[in-house]
Amino acid sequence: MNKPPNKPPRDWLKGVLSAYDTVVIGSGLAGMTSANLLAKMGHKVLLAEHHYNMGGMATWFKRKGGHIMDISLHGFPCGMIKTLRKYWTQDISQRVVQLKNVRFDNPQFSVNTSFDKIDFTHILRERFGIMKEVIDEFFVTARGMNFYDDLVMTTRELFEKFFPGRTDVWRFLMEPITYANGSTLDDPALTYGIVFSNFMDKGVFTYQGGTDHLITEMKKELLRNGVDIRTHCMVEKIYVEDKTVQGVRINGQDIACKSVLSNSNLLTTIEQLTGEEHFEPEFIEEVKKVRLNNSSCQVYMGIKKGETVPHVGDLLFSSVADEYCTDKILSKDVTSRTFSFYYPEIRPGTNRYSIVSSTNARYQDWAKLSESQYKKDKHDLEQNTLDALEKYVPGIRKKVDHVEASTPKTFKRYTLHPSGTSFGTKFEGLKVSRDLPNQINGLFHAGSVGIIMSGWLGAANYGVIVANETDKFLRQLSPNLVTASA
Repeated sequence: MNKPPNKPPRDWLKGVLSAYDTVVIGSGLAGMTSANLLAKMGHKVLLAEHHYNMGGMATWFKRKGGHIMDISLHGFPCGMIKTLRKYWTQDISQRVVQLKNVRFDNPQFSVNTSFDKIDFTHILRERFGIMKEVIDEFFVTARGMNFYDDLVMTTRELFEKFFPGRTDVWRFLMEPITYANGSTLDDPALTYGIVFSNFMDKGVFTYQGGTDHLITEMKKELLRNGVDIRTHCMVEKIYVEDKTVQGVRINGQDIACKSVLSNSNLLTTIEQLTGEEHFEPEFIEEVKKVRLNNSSCQVYMGIKKGETVPHVGDLLFSSVADEYCTDKILSKDVTSRTFSFYYPEIRPGTNRYSIVSSTNARYQDWAKLSESQYKKDKHDLEQNTLDALEKYVPGIRKKVDHVEASTPKTFKRYTLHPSGTSFGTKFEGLKVSRDLPNQINGLFHAGSVGIIMSGWLGAANYGVIVANETDKFLRQLSPNLVTASA
């Protein structure tokens, strides 16, 4: 019997235009938000995503048994409501709900908090014995920080100034932010203060319906506004002539454009997609100083249909380490974890539970393992996580029917981020990101570059900032452009 002929590979660029005003590389929250805003401004936008799912780190996956696992839906500040309402839709913004039970459990203290300023102040006074005047001054100092400040004072020095020798207080204030943007005690204090202040407004929030619902609704809005969305499309090169963007190559096909807004990793954008030869030598010297932020490991646990999980908290910062320590938080020998509990109310109508454990991690600890050792260490990570969770959910092994771990290698494979970084670059990446259009006309970057530009809110807001700058550039080329109605 003759075998049927092989189907030709699908052309993911079928029907694509020969030229666009802007090509957006990557569909993380910064890329999607910038594409949406530019389209509403009247520009012809192509959004190219190499993966089959949109969302970047704000994505999800499905497994047998009806499990839907969110990658990064752990918590974000109240400001996300305004951003979603203003730059997306009212319906999307109304899905944001508060996580009211954030729990800390470690050898130094065990507390529950709503994670807003009032409750934080109460705990610092009553549990830790800190004077109200000191607390108030600390909050004022943190709130007054912005990314134009100098980078001299470290977070360690900030804590030592207000809470000398109080490592328990340091831990209470620092651990959540470390998991939010990869900050350490020895990073500039403003990388801590800005993120901390964002959360301190009204607490921690999440998206009701899960990441899959959010990204699906965002995709609908992008299409309504005329964005040409292409998944399975790898941007291979950004063409530059005379210090000006000319176009891109996607899946081997050349497409002209007036501007490129890259939501790819900052270093990837410069070194691989564009090429160092197109930039001034002094700028490349600054690029070489930009450090990648850390990566992460996660363990996804799906609860059997019909089983329940007691309400032990929405977010649980659990640790067996004696004190907060960056090296211990990053260590492959895990002592600290953040557990995110997804109760049925987070996914209305599903009546399902899931739990995700997150730990910060170093790529190099996982990258050079043999295949057999890598599989063993992933298995050990899964089992050690279940052991740690047993304290809070007795009998957890009988309740789960799916357990799966991801490592920095996993994140590198699916996101293409160098070293599988979960938070982009350290704080020095912001200046380089902002300087790109000064080096090459029409080249912009929006993504995770430390300080406020990390996490869901930071990424979306950075997309807004850079979209406005891209719009200004395009209007200089076409002064008579008419803005579409928002």
